[in-house]
Amino acid sequence: MAETKKTNKNFEASLSKLEKIVTELEGGELPLDKSIEKFESGIEIYNDCKDFLTTAEKKIKILTDSLKEDDYQD
Repeated sequence: MAETKKTNKNFEASLSKLEKIVTELEGGELPLDKSIEKFESGIEIYNDCKDFLTTAEKKIKILTDSLKEDDYQD
């Protein structure tokens, strides 16, 4: 359970970093080289978040599929 909390915290932290990068890029104040660095970093963080969500979705599907209505009917 501790690892799940750590993973969730990492996900939330990553999402927060990604939002900050997007805000900085939308601001248009960064030089081109810094913008490219931020964009690359944002892509990496985005992919990490996407992987986390894909894994979570698979776990939820497995858990949901295991709850068949037949198991609960008399």
